[in-house]
Amino acid sequence: MNLTPIPPAVHTTCPYCGVGCGVKATPAADGSVAIAGDDSHSANRGRLCVKGSALGETLDLDGRLLHPQIRENGVLRQADWNEALDRVAGGFKRIIDEHGADAVALYVSGQLLTEDYYVANKLMKGYIGSANIDTNSRLCMSSSVAGHKRAFGEDIVPGCYEDFELADMVVLAGSNAAWCHPILFQRIARIKEARPDFKIVVIDPRRTATCEGADLHLAIKPGTDVWLFNGLLSFLAREGAVDAAYVDAHTSGLRAALDSADACDPHTVAKACRIDVAKVLEFYRWFAATANTVTAYSQGVNQSSSGTDKVNAIINCHLITGRIGKPGMGPFSLTGQPNAMGGREVGGLANMLAAHMELDHAAHRATVQQFWNSPAIADKPGLKAVDLFRDIEAGKVKAVWIIATNPLVSLPDADQVRRALARCELVVVSDIAAGTDTNACADVLLPALGWGEKDGTVTNSERTISRQRAFLPAPGEARADWKVLCQVAQKMGFSGFDFDGPAAIFQEHARLSMHDNGGAATRLFNLAGLESMDAQQYDTLSPVQWPLQQARLFGDGVFAQADGKARFIATVPRLPVNPVDDDYPLSLNTGRVRDQWHTMTRTGKAARLGGHTAESFIDMHPQDALLSGVREGELARVSSRWGAMVARVQHGGGIARGGIFIPIHWNGQTASDARVGAVVNPVVDPVSGEPEFKHTPVKVEPFGVSWHGFILSREELDLDAIAHWTKIRGASFTRYELAGRGAIADHAAWARQLLGIEDADADWIDFEDRSGNLYRGVHLVDGRIDQCLFMSPRPDLPSRAWLSSLFGQGELSPLDRAGLLSGQALTPGVDAGPTVCSCFGVGKNTICDAIEREKLTTVAAVTACVKAGGNCGSCVPEIRQLLQQGDWHRRVPVPS
Repeated sequence: MNLTPIPPAVHTTCPYCGVGCGVKATPAADGSVAIAGDDSHSANRGRLCVKGSALGETLDLDGRLLHPQIRENGVLRQADWNEALDRVAGGFKRIIDEHGADAVALYVSGQLLTEDYYVANKLMKGYIGSANIDTNSRLCMSSSVAGHKRAFGEDIVPGCYEDFELADMVVLAGSNAAWCHPILFQRIARIKEARPDFKIVVIDPRRTATCEGADLHLAIKPGTDVWLFNGLLSFLAREGAVDAAYVDAHTSGLRAALDSADACDPHTVAKACRIDVAKVLEFYRWFAATANTVTAYSQGVNQSSSGTDKVNAIINCHLITGRIGKPGMGPFSLTGQPNAMGGREVGGLANMLAAHMELDHAAHRATVQQFWNSPAIADKPGLKAVDLFRDIEAGKVKAVWIIATNPLVSLPDADQVRRALARCELVVVSDIAAGTDTNACADVLLPALGWGEKDGTVTNSERTISRQRAFLPAPGEARADWKVLCQVAQKMGFSGFDFDGPAAIFQEHARLSMHDNGGAATRLFNLAGLESMDAQQYDTLSPVQWPLQQARLFGDGVFAQADGKARFIATVPRLPVNPVDDDYPLSLNTGRVRDQWHTMTRTGKAARLGGHTAESFIDMHPQDALLSGVREGELARVSSRWGAMVARVQHGGGIARGGIFIPIHWNGQTASDARVGAVVNPVVDPVSGEPEFKHTPVKVEPFGVSWHGFILSREELDLDAIAHWTKIRGASFTRYELAGRGAIADHAAWARQLLGIEDADADWIDFEDRSGNLYRGVHLVDGRIDQCLFMSPRPDLPSRAWLSSLFGQGELSPLDRAGLLSGQALTPGVDAGPTVCSCFGVGKNTICDAIEREKLTTVAAVTACVKAGGNCGSCVPEIRQLLQQGDWHRRVPVPS
């Protein structure tokens, strides 16, 4: 009998989106970690999306940065911590002494814990004395911050997740929540199932998975959100849907906002947005008639050169109807990162102070400086992300410390970031991954703790503070970010950084939140009740919303403005700064795919997350593809005035004429030339500084190649000599998609050299059709498949799903060997097809065959039959599409 005790589960928080799901992690004796949803956490009630479910598969140390490294003579070498810290502290101090505090900067991340963020902000603004600390949250949430502050007086999300359940209508603006916030979206979907009269409206230029369950989809022209919501504001005023008593008592500025909106009548709106006027009026009438309405918005609103105005145009419509701060209603910002909110609380942005205090307010600066007892305090806003890297290239900023982010991939005009870092005197990078595009530019690399190793707090979209807890030992010499920041501060001669752990940092953060405001308007951010926790209480802290016991804010009509009244903001519709033209006739939109996250340093480790979307793509309308001279399944080059990249063309069916969509995740480690950030224009919102990721004028051209191919290999390969390649991890292999130029005289010799097979007696089976320029080669070791390579002049190559399954087998049967040479599975039913359900590994062919065989008509029936859709629900929209298509035998010719 095995009496080994089962270790207790550690309650922690997911490190992906801003929903902030609770996770139970249970380490096993063999080193594996069992992951489950935390049913006690209010954010997810035990549910996890496929990314969260796969966290246990991302915890290996392959590719981890485990030791400090210093670059000498162009080459990185291992160093001890003392040498590395001396290099950072000494370099920063020398540059500050020679050029002033504004000659150095920190660029941090919404992946940091609140405690890390707090120390970084304290060091930069209070001790170095510059506000040159910005964050990748600038790229996703800063327009929401600016909009909240203009309207409410403070960066506040007034509602909570329960409001989605209490609403009668949810408007999803610029949000593919089904893929980007799947647990919250499934919460909405369950409400729709229980209450058919509950309405879902989606506002998005693309038809996404989120639209599948919507009652109304407004496919507006990119950048026209202000027209739409100004029109709604004007309609509400004309139709008598104004809560006059609320407006008079609790707001100001309505007249100016209406004057700005009056030109946006429904017909003008329909023309500007390129949608049917009947749909405009339907949306307006529904909004006017539905008191319990939540308008949730995300990157499609924020990532715009008019993002702040878009946010305020939405808030205006809730203020005029008095629908804010009450159950089942209000504007709701869907945060992109796990701790973008916590970063905002500690002043992580370059134009903010800690504890929601204002950098341009003298009394606030005095309050913070006195509390910190710091030798200085920043007295002007620092450089926002895009401006920061411009000033680095210009030589004005001479040292930068990049923490937990990969700006060479994620920033717009990303090639400019490379030029900037190449010119910078001192580039320090703290990361968990050894190989990233940004790390290649580092002078000093510092190994950080990752999820499961670090300890602290995060704040989600509904203001709930949750603990991230360590359940794994620190690997190698990796250290917590807060500790490294403190050690650098101490080596620079600063006091005030002698924290003995994250609990002490959180206590200081909480005390500052309660500090006197210098006679300014009342701040709502307040952690009273948490400031006196000792380390044990901190360790056992359960998820808690701030302010304590307040699920909603502004319900009493009192806002954080000096007079207590919310502000209507007059918003003027304007198109993106850079319009399309004859040279660049298409508008590029960028965003996430379902199963990946940011630049894939974590999700790229989980094999099941690579099956759904294995490579980058260019989703475009067939007519635009025809005019551009490109075809579905083939490679194309997308270029703008700023840069270019290469990916495969697809027709997903959700793109209107004139637009294309490309995902953000691929980078120099996972593809030869797929960084879409290099293409994106660096235009930013004039208020928030958030970049225009949703519109860049581009052109699409053929990327000519002589052949297409793919490799599945148990060994890592160097493919830099190939014209185009992309890779993603499989269950026991790496999958490479590739394409090349020029004729190959001897396919077998070329293939063996590419795969690194030097043994002349190796078990190698191959097939060649010289007339058709087809080649298939397979390397077996002890009868098991070790590597395979398939080539064709066309991209319609054999199923990767079937071949992938062979890597999980032992010695191959004669039938499997014959199938390898023929290029297709010879046993019926073994080719599952492209992955639809990543949770259970269910492919399209499996689902379609079940629908046909069992005459299935509902998603529930499909789930009961093959399990697909039975966990996180992210694949439910795709299952619904398969049910509606009726063409069960369609096989996609591009990589599966």
